[in-house]
Amino acid sequence: MCGIIGYIGDRPAQPILLNGLRRLEYRGYDSCGIVTFLAQKNSLSVRKLAGKIRELEKILRKRPLRGNLGLGHNRWATHGVPNQVNAHPHTDCSQEIALVHNGIIENYESLKSQLLREGHDFKSQTDTEVIVHLIEKFYKYIPLEEAVRKSLKLLVGSFAIGVISKREPEKLVGARQGSPLIVGLGKNENFLASDAPAILDYTKEVIFLEESEVVTLTKDKIKITDLDGKEVIRQSTKISWDIVQAERQGYKHFMLKEINEQPIIMEHLLEMRIKKDTSQIIFAEQKIPEEKLKNIKHIFIVACGTAYHAGLVGKYILESICKLPVQIDVSSEFRYRKLVLDEDTLVIAISQSGETADTLAGVREAKKQKILVLSFCNVLGSTLTRESDGVIYTHAGPEIGVASTKAYTAQLACLYLFGLYLAGIKGLLSSTKINAGLQELKKVPKLQEAILRRQGEIAALARRYAYFGSFLYLGRNLNYPSALEGALKLKEISYIPAEGYPAGEMKHGPIALIDEYRAVVCINPESRVYTKMFSNIQEIKSRGGRIIALATEGDTKIKELTKEVIYLPKIDEFFSPLLVALPLQLLAYHIAVKRGCDVDQPRNLAKSVTVE
Repeated sequence: MCGIIGYIGDRPAQPILLNGLRRLEYRGYDSCGIVTFLAQKNSLSVRKLAGKIRELEKILRKRPLRGNLGLGHNRWATHGVPNQVNAHPHTDCSQEIALVHNGIIENYESLKSQLLREGHDFKSQTDTEVIVHLIEKFYKYIPLEEAVRKSLKLLVGSFAIGVISKREPEKLVGARQGSPLIVGLGKNENFLASDAPAILDYTKEVIFLEESEVVTLTKDKIKITDLDGKEVIRQSTKISWDIVQAERQGYKHFMLKEINEQPIIMEHLLEMRIKKDTSQIIFAEQKIPEEKLKNIKHIFIVACGTAYHAGLVGKYILESICKLPVQIDVSSEFRYRKLVLDEDTLVIAISQSGETADTLAGVREAKKQKILVLSFCNVLGSTLTRESDGVIYTHAGPEIGVASTKAYTAQLACLYLFGLYLAGIKGLLSSTKINAGLQELKKVPKLQEAILRRQGEIAALARRYAYFGSFLYLGRNLNYPSALEGALKLKEISYIPAEGYPAGEMKHGPIALIDEYRAVVCINPESRVYTKMFSNIQEIKSRGGRIIALATEGDTKIKELTKEVIYLPKIDEFFSPLLVALPLQLLAYHIAVKRGCDVDQPRNLAKSVTVE
């Protein structure tokens, strides 16, 4: 969602804040701004606008900001249109306090009405401005952090905030509730950020703030308290990945780089998770005892977007080899259902960022009912991992492109591994059968590389289809979720209407849509439903649909139906979603590039959705 960067130290703040904002561009934003404190003038100076950071840099070259204390922000609009007034930072009536905020304040209207009656002057349409005026209200004869704590107790919603005051320029105050915020530790300087990439150029030592905590930073120390002012002691964590991993490294877009990283990520993941020369699967960070997992009788998967599609594949995996009933729900529905969960249920939560608001809400609902929660997550120390009973890290590295690619296949790989692991401890698969599954998984990186060597062919095909008005994606069984994911990728980054559908349902309505103006992507690798899927494709051809088929190498029969075929290396159908994902990602990418779309930062989308 929005991005926050804060700095206090001996160095000039402006270049650090700008660099941090550039590192957070991947989260998606529509406006940006920074504020610094200038000691010589005892004033806060703000530069902000609707638009990209490059436009802010032009302004700052003409009118630079001095000072060693400051805040920066990338905004993704929720309340109020993207314009200069609504952009962050926001200030109070007297220009004494400046604040940036991620999240949503649900009771801002009632708070704003009260503050207006008390004489406060509001300039923006945002919910955020309520917070800075509340702090102003309390900030009379008490320290800034205490005024922040008093204000936050009145808020309903989610927030991560950074606050500075010209009255106390030796302090930078942050707080969080429902939105992520981390502290970066340096020498004679400290940092505040919504995500690690913002500060990795300066430090890898961080502290993850917990819910309802307030942190006060000076250049030499930090102090964390709860909302009642009670001090909290917490150890720092070392970030394991390098900022180089969050750079394009010669690729035109982050998305293309991340698509091409999938074979090496898969290889490293399997090396890490499978004990050498054995069929033993290792989940060192998974703290749920085997005995508890052995007694699980039902699984419920919760996730959003791409993670939901990974979860759908996971449903097929777990039902197939673990012989368990598996339900799955999008998190925003799960959290509001009248859930019927029992003590033998395991909730699996899947999230790339570990900060997805709806998924976290669903997990908290499950925890209220004392249900075990296992999370699949990519981000070390994220809120989801801290609130779950166990965690399996997907180790995909930083994913900068808004449209998820490598995180998706890493989630799939971990679901396959967990399925084999769970089937083993339940005594449903012998070590011989588990090893056979692992050997098939180990083939995947090389087979993914083979697909990536055909990028030129896929790009050429994509260019031929870039101007179709809509797409339909069809799949069956394990690759029905692949159809959903392929359609999502296309509409996310190219803005072409696209729908994923189970191919067997075509005759129950969607076949009415088929004509020569609609492209239909048919996922039909070698499988036990191949013949059924082939018949569905024949139905489309007979109605004039323009067909792109995904098929297994050596399949000449598919050429009877279409000349546009993307061939996949042969693999056991059970693992085919790990291969199918790549050409669907490349197809969407190259169509979007041909149409001139902003691939890495598609309109209206954010990387980590921390609001409902």
